[in-house]
Amino acid sequence: MASFEKMSSSKVLIIGAGFSGLATACQLRRELNCDDYIIYDRSSAPGGTWWANRWCAVDIPAVFYSLSFAPNPDFSKVYPPQAEILEYFNKVADKYDVSRHIVQNTEWEGAYWQDLTSSWVVKLKNLTTGQTFYHDCKILISAVGALVNPNRFGVPGVEDFKGDIVHTAAWKEDMSLHQKDAIVVGNGCSAAQLIPAIAKEARSITQFIRTPQFYLQNENRQIDDNWKFVFRYVPGALRLVRLAVFLYLESTAVRFSINPHGNKARNISSERSKSYIQSNAPGEFHPRRLICRRIFDNNKYISCLQASNVHLTDDPIVEISTHSIFTKSGQEYPADAILLATGFALTQYDVELVGRNGQTRNEHWDNFGYKEAYKSTAMSGFPNFFYVLGPNSGKGHTSTIYSIENYVNLIMKVIAPVIQDRCSFVEVKPESEKDYNVNLHEEIAMTIFNNSCGSVSRSIPYSSCWDCICLIHSSQYFIDYKTKKNWFIYPWNSFVMWYSTHWGNLDDWTYDVRWLMKLLVDEPKRLTHE
Repeated sequence: MASFEKMSSSKVLIIGAGFSGLATACQLRRELNCDDYIIYDRSSAPGGTWWANRWCAVDIPAVFYSLSFAPNPDFSKVYPPQAEILEYFNKVADKYDVSRHIVQNTEWEGAYWQDLTSSWVVKLKNLTTGQTFYHDCKILISAVGALVNPNRFGVPGVEDFKGDIVHTAAWKEDMSLHQKDAIVVGNGCSAAQLIPAIAKEARSITQFIRTPQFYLQNENRQIDDNWKFVFRYVPGALRLVRLAVFLYLESTAVRFSINPHGNKARNISSERSKSYIQSNAPGEFHPRRLICRRIFDNNKYISCLQASNVHLTDDPIVEISTHSIFTKSGQEYPADAILLATGFALTQYDVELVGRNGQTRNEHWDNFGYKEAYKSTAMSGFPNFFYVLGPNSGKGHTSTIYSIENYVNLIMKVIAPVIQDRCSFVEVKPESEKDYNVNLHEEIAMTIFNNSCGSVSRSIPYSSCWDCICLIHSSQYFIDYKTKKNWFIYPWNSFVMWYSTHWGNLDDWTYDVRWLMKLLVDEPKRLTHE
């Protein structure tokens, strides 16, 4: 390892300037009165996926897709567009003075625990200059999201294509599609946002899909000025609406259970979806069987498929030339631009993390048997290291912001003694980590997430695997390839999440007090000597 003589340092280092990083930074100041932190982010501006991905959308009412300590009465729609969520993000960052702590264009390359100093040495790379440098911190928090690295598009001939090839998460703002033949690859959430937005501009749009999705009709209503006035000036009104949305969303979680109530709820939802699609989409888009994914049709994507310049096909792309796409059936499609809505590679855990006794994160997981973290936040053998949205933190029915706030609250409670210099490190107990994960996977086994959705759909009634989650293009990515365990989903309800992150005691954690005892012994000696 390189010399660390000229390292920068801070008490807390946060990786990632998305909502997880923002919430962590705000709560460090609000809850622990800590301003000694820095945030490193690989992008050129803060916002995480809401900055990088122009065609992402919120499918949770924004009144609940916002931080509880920073409510926003001014959202224009129930499901506002990307630009509005990003604007809200930046306002919160400015309000809590977070922006000055953010260092952009910097990638995290590794982190190494130092027993001697009870601190982390973090390896970073300036993406502008290419320079590698190191930063020392007491607390290291990974606020890295999953929607970071686009999936690779490796079709033969792609290097010969003369037009633009753009992923929705790396959009070219100066790209014009006016009177051009556009190829859209993929039919997930991003494609459903993209196609209605470009349909009137492009000469033609050919969308290549693998499997037709199940879409739910979703009216994206404007929020008029009267409601905004009530939200802003009537005490408790906005919080009451947040609570109502929370309770409604929580009532939908029954669809994930493998029991008669869950089967009934899924049947009702799937019939609604089939009716909507069959009434509004062309025949080739009618799903042939029930699958795991559902997408809310906020932007009228389904009706847009009826447009004369929009063509849909499941004929696989096999080759690309300078201005054309060739398919398996031999069909050729003209192409001026290829727009990739192909999802993301799950690389958020790929960075080298070396804990106590030189054990890496991957070695820890190999010994444990699968990807895991105690309450999705911590691993034994990795003191003072925390995830905000770690393994098994995902929920399929409610706001990710809600989950973020709960995990941040737990982290703040656990690290408080370290921040206040009452001890040098904190670490989850191995037995607590093991017990938690045993209970977690027992609970997952009682849901539709107990295996990849393809396997589940073969083992439970026909319509029971309807509604998993719309985040990544295939749920099989969330299954550990060795143990077949789901490392993404949080199986309990949101009330359990709140209670376990707010009211649980600290008996599951080990705090080092040797540093404090040494301080108490050395301080009187120093004063006597003086």
